[in-house]
Amino acid sequence: MVKKDSKELEKSLDYIRDYLNISSNSTDTSNKTLYEYHSLDLPLRPDAVLEENDSIYLIQIKSKATIDTVARMNLLRDLLMQNENTIKNINLVIAAKSFSEREKRIMNQLNIVMIKLPWSFKPNSDKQFDAKTQRITSDKSWKIVSRLLREKNTSIRQLSILEDVSYGWAHKTIQTLIQQNIVKQNHNYVSISNVDKLLNGIAWERPLINLKSCEITIPFDDSMHAAREITEAFAIQDNIPVGFTSYTAATLYSGYGVRSDSVYLYLRDEHVDYFREIFESPSTNGIKAMIYRPDRDVFQETLEKEGIRIVSASQTLLDLAGMGYSAMDITKAMVSIYDKI
Repeated sequence: MVKKDSKELEKSLDYIRDYLNISSNSTDTSNKTLYEYHSLDLPLRPDAVLEENDSIYLIQIKSKATIDTVARMNLLRDLLMQNENTIKNINLVIAAKSFSEREKRIMNQLNIVMIKLPWSFKPNSDKQFDAKTQRITSDKSWKIVSRLLREKNTSIRQLSILEDVSYGWAHKTIQTLIQQNIVKQNHNYVSISNVDKLLNGIAWERPLINLKSCEITIPFDDSMHAAREITEAFAIQDNIPVGFTSYTAATLYSGYGVRSDSVYLYLRDEHVDYFREIFESPSTNGIKAMIYRPDRDVFQETLEKEGIRIVSASQTLLDLAGMGYSAMDITKAMVSIYDKI
């Protein structure tokens, strides 16, 4: 879900806080809260999450409440409540300027709070992030998006040429991001105007956890040493490609220090048994190897840094963003130097 313009959002939230009798000091914790409680690949997320004491309020702000909004919010609550980390009371709130009788009746049955907004309020957009129209994390789309992150300010045609992607595809990708208020256009030039919203969209569209095939304990006490040993072992196996990603790769690209008791790597399913045979430890001591199943050709542009075979900077950034809030600091550090990598 695309968030509203920040001023309009805060105006609406102030009204909602007052209606719910929530402290005016409460802040929107939607990024942190949802990533902590669950990894959900849903085309909807609340416009805001407010927390006070033992209650969480998932808030959707619309011009007109629809049955689709009600159903999606109810589904989100059900999924969050199934998670063992959910210890607070979850309250659904739909704030809108218009409610039909049917929606009112269903919201009452589902115990969803209905807040009627004044007609003077102007929600910036009711357009939902719809992965069906254009997935920004698909192979070709991500080439365009990551290139724009690198170039910062350029034309759609130049993005198309630099990444060898058709102009039509590049144009559709950029238009999707403009509609989501992630990219802004100035004449023929485009640039990313909201990095946070972009990263959040990636996390919801392509959560990295969905690609995780297994977690294996390996007999090392240092993640970088483990990555070097694994790289060396696989280097002699020409038909078994490997590529480290996430924190492992990002540390080498950015120099951002992260204490990690795991290594993160891509490996095809048919090669996992070979990995187990060489590296799996019968002991619970050691570090974890988080193995992911590639959903595209992640091995074509791997390179070696400090003796470790890592995926491209573009792939690393995509995977970091897919880890959501837990990796947000290093993801932003990577973004800040991305044009220099």
